Amino acid sequence: MPDLLLELFCEEIPARMQRRAGEDLKKLVTDALVEAGLVYEGAKAFATPRRLALQVAGVPARSPDTKDERKGPRVGAPEKALEGFLRGAGLASIDQATISSDPKKGDFYVAVINKPGREATGVIAEIVADAVRKFPWPKAMRWGEASRDSGALRWVRPLHSVLCTFGPETEEPEVIDVAIEGVASGNTTRGHRFMAPGAITVRRFADYAASLEKAKVVLDADRRKDIILHDARDHALALGLELVEDEGLLEEVAGLVEWPVVLVGSFDESFLAVPDEVIRATIRANQKCFVMRDPKSGRLANRFVLIANLEASDGGKEIISGNEKVIRARLSDAKFFWDTDLKTKLEDNLPKLDSIVFHEKLGTQAERVARLEALSAAIAPLVGADAAMAKRAARLAKADLVSHMVFEFPEVQGLMGRTYAALQGEDASVANAIEMHYKPQGPSDDVPTDPVAIAVALADKLDLLTGFWAINEKPTGSKDPYALRRAALGVIRIILVNGLRLPLHDLAGKARSGFAEADDLLSFFADRLKGQLRDEGARHDLVDAIFALPGQDDLLMVARRVEALGKFLETEDGASLLAGYKRAVNILRIEEKKDGRAYDGRPHADHLTEQAEIDLAAAIESARADARDAVAAEDFGAAMTALARLRGPVDRFFDDILVNAEDALVRENRLKLLNEIREATRTVADFSKIQ
Repeated sequence: MPDLLLELFCEEIPARMQRRAGEDLKKLVTDALVEAGLVYEGAKAFATPRRLALQVAGVPARSPDTKDERKGPRVGAPEKALEGFLRGAGLASIDQATISSDPKKGDFYVAVINKPGREATGVIAEIVADAVRKFPWPKAMRWGEASRDSGALRWVRPLHSVLCTFGPETEEPEVIDVAIEGVASGNTTRGHRFMAPGAITVRRFADYAASLEKAKVVLDADRRKDIILHDARDHALALGLELVEDEGLLEEVAGLVEWPVVLVGSFDESFLAVPDEVIRATIRANQKCFVMRDPKSGRLANRFVLIANLEASDGGKEIISGNEKVIRARLSDAKFFWDTDLKTKLEDNLPKLDSIVFHEKLGTQAERVARLEALSAAIAPLVGADAAMAKRAARLAKADLVSHMVFEFPEVQGLMGRTYAALQGEDASVANAIEMHYKPQGPSDDVPTDPVAIAVALADKLDLLTGFWAINEKPTGSKDPYALRRAALGVIRIILVNGLRLPLHDLAGKARSGFAEADDLLSFFADRLKGQLRDEGARHDLVDAIFALPGQDDLLMVARRVEALGKFLETEDGASLLAGYKRAVNILRIEEKKDGRAYDGRPHADHLTEQAEIDLAAAIESARADARDAVAAEDFGAAMTALARLRGPVDRFFDDILVNAEDALVRENRLKLLNEIREATRTVADFSKIQ
C-alpha cells in the first residue's frame, strides 16, 4: 500500500503552537482521506520550528467505486415530487430510476447512483490544498504582494514550500502538485538554517527523516526533548549536581531548536542570597534556561543549562558568555529588589493598595483585601481553620503586589509574600496561605491543604466569581479575560481534594451579601464540574442527572452521587432499570400529551387489580423509602441497591399488564403507577437526563 509524505515548510512556528499544529494537520488530512474513501493504516505528525510534517501509511492508490440507492416518491406521485427527486438524484428522467415494491407502502421509485472511484493523487492534492487554506492557527498573517487581497493565503508565518510525495515503498513515489497560490510544491526540503541550509531531495518518509538528521534537524519533538533532558542530566551529574527538571520549559525549548546542543553556564555565587524560586523564575523567564541544585543542601547551585540550536566552532563559549551576561544583569536586578524589599514590612505595603484599581466597578485592591478578610474569617470555621489566622493571611495576601520584586517579576507573586512573611515572623500557616491562596491555577497545579490556606484560597476565588457575576462580566464563548473558569475549577478541586462539605449557594451568599444570581453561578459550577469529572472518567450526563435534582450545591456529594450512579448503571440491574424507566416515561409522556393532563398523585390501592401491578406498587413504596433513608445517610451505594430491587417488578409489569386498559379508572391508576417509577428514581437522580 502506498504512503503519503507531506511537509509544510515555513519561516517560523512558535514553540507553543507546534504540537497542536501537528495534530491539527493530521486530523485535517486523515479525516478528509477517510471521507473520500481512502482508509489508511496509520498516521504520525511531526513539528520543528520551521516545518510541519505528516506521514500517512497504507493509503489505497484509488478510492473505491460506490453504489448509493436513494429512495424516491411513490409511483403516481405528483409531478413536483418527481422533479425534486430527479434533481436530487441527478437523473435526467424517471425512466432512469427503478421501481421497488413494499407490501405495506406500495410501489416507489429508487435511484441507483453509481459513483466511480478516483485516483488517490488527485484526492490528496485537493485535501492538502484545502487543509493549508483552512488551517486553524490561533494567529495567522498574510505576506508579500498578495497580502493586499483579504482573501489571500494566511499562515502562521510565510509559507515557503510544500513537499508532497505518494507511492509504495518498492516504487519511485509520485510527486503531487498541490495548487496553493504563490507557494511551490515538489519533493524538496531544507536542512538546518545555519549548518545545512541547502535543498534536499527526498522520496518517502524513511529517507526524509534520515536526510534531515544528516542535515542537523531532529524531526521528532519527543526525541529532541529526550536529547535535551538526558544531556542536561549528564552535565549536571558530571558537576556533582542535579538538574531541576521542568516539563513545561522542556516542551518549550524543544520547540525552539531543530538540533539541540546542551551547554552549561554559571553566575556569581553572591546571587545565591536571593531565594531559589526567584533565581529559577528569572533564568527561566528571560533565557529559557534550566537551573541545577546541590543534592546535599537542596539549594540551587550557581550553574544553569542552556540549549543552543547549533554546534558552534568554539564549543559554545560565545553562546555561554552571552547568556551569562544577560543572566548576571537580571540577577543583579533581582538582588537589588530583594535587598530593598527586606527593609519594608509587608504590613507597611498595605496603604499602597488604595491607589491600585482592581476593577473600576469592583473597587481598589485595598477594598478587595477588606472583602477577603471578612470572607476568609467566615469560611474558616467551615474548613477547620482559625478565623483570626485566616483573616490575618487574607490581610497580607496581596501585600507583595507592591513589592519591588513582584513589580519586576510578576510570576513570583504569592511566593515572595510567603517568603517575606516567614522572614518577618508571621505564623507558618499565614505565610503558607499567602502563597497558596492563588492555587490551583491549572489541572496539574498544587491544591491548598492547610485549613488557613484553604479558607483564603476559597475566599479569593469566590470573591472573584461573585463580583464579576454581580457586574455581569461573565465568560462568553472562548472569552474569559478574568480567568473565571479557572477560578471555578480551583474551587471545585479544593473542595474535592480536601473532602469539604460546603454548599455553594451559602458560600456565594457569604461572598456577596444579597447576591441574586447564585443559581446562575451554580450552573456555571455545574458545567465546570462536568468537565472535571469527565476528565476523571465520569459521564457528563450523570452529572446532569444529579444537578437536575433541587438543592444540589454540595459538590462533594454531587461527585459521590455521580460515582455511585455510574457504578450502578454498569450493572445488569442498573441498565435494565434504566430501560424500564425510559419505557415507562415514554408511555406516560405520550398519554399525558394526548390527554392534556399530568398523571401525578399516588395510585389508588382499590384500582390495582392484577398481581403484577400490586407487586410493583409495593416494591416502589419499599424501594423509595429505603433509597430516601440511604440518601439521608449519604450512603449512595445503598440507595442504588434499593432502586435495583425495582428491576424485576418493573419487567413483570410490562410483560403482564396493558397500561391503556378499557376501564378509565384502571388506566388512570396504571399511568399514575408509571409516574411513581419516575418519582422513585428521583430520590437519587433524574433518570431523564441519562443518555
